[in-house]
Amino acid sequence: MMMDLKVTNQNQEQFLLLAKAAKGAALAALISQVLEAPGVYVFGELLDMPSVKELASGDHASVYRLLNVFAYGTYADYLAASSSLPPLSQAQKNKLRHLSIVSLAAKIKCIPYAVLLEELRLKNVRQLEDLIIEAIYADVVRGTLDQRNQRLEVDHSIGRDIRRTDLGAIAHTLQEWCLGCETMLSGIEEQISRANQHKEHQLSINQQIESEVTNLKKTIKVSTAAAASQDPEQHAAEMREPPAGTNQRQPNKKASKGKGLRGSGKMWSKSS
Repeated sequence: MMMDLKVTNQNQEQFLLLAKAAKGAALAALISQVLEAPGVYVFGELLDMPSVKELASGDHASVYRLLNVFAYGTYADYLAASSSLPPLSQAQKNKLRHLSIVSLAAKIKCIPYAVLLEELRLKNVRQLEDLIIEAIYADVVRGTLDQRNQRLEVDHSIGRDIRRTDLGAIAHTLQEWCLGCETMLSGIEEQISRANQHKEHQLSINQQIESEVTNLKKTIKVSTAAAASQDPEQHAAEMREPPAGTNQRQPNKKASKGKGLRGSGKMWSKSS
């Protein structure tokens, strides 16, 4: 059953081929089948057909207006103009309600149950959840039913037909989006430039530190080699030399003192 509800282009192409050859009441009946057929949620190509446009001013103008409601409107729009539109079958009601959910999803990603109940004119939450599950199986919307918070969280929805009068607003929105992207891109490029400058500065500092370390290692290596190549005997002699400022005549004073003592001894012998 779920496979039958999937949105497909094959059914739509078949109806388009049939619509090219149909006119008048036959074309009106075919449009009613399109609005009820599962898997067909886009009607722009059908509205652009010359034979379909002719219905706008004929006996089947109400069918043409109903097709416009399915293409661009919601279930609430149908109810507001129901007096001038053909009655809907249950399948058509459900399809228009699916499209109404899509319109809401384009504006709100978390749609409260209260809003859905009002827009879709449903009596209770059970009917609403059954309808949402049917729309999810049809691949019209993708999302999650949050029963605790009583809301539908939409992840994705199909696109609807666009009126030609809406193209200007869409172009303006896209232009603003492009400007926002350019501004963001400019900001990213500026941040990249700053990051590159910081990186170059850090690399320069690292190179300077490495150069200083290399020079210091060379200086230490040269000093060590010079000390190792010095003459060992010369180094020992330098170690034996007394420090500067030491009195070198002290041994002579001791010698003279000894001589004086010996002389005095001789003098004492003669007197005796």
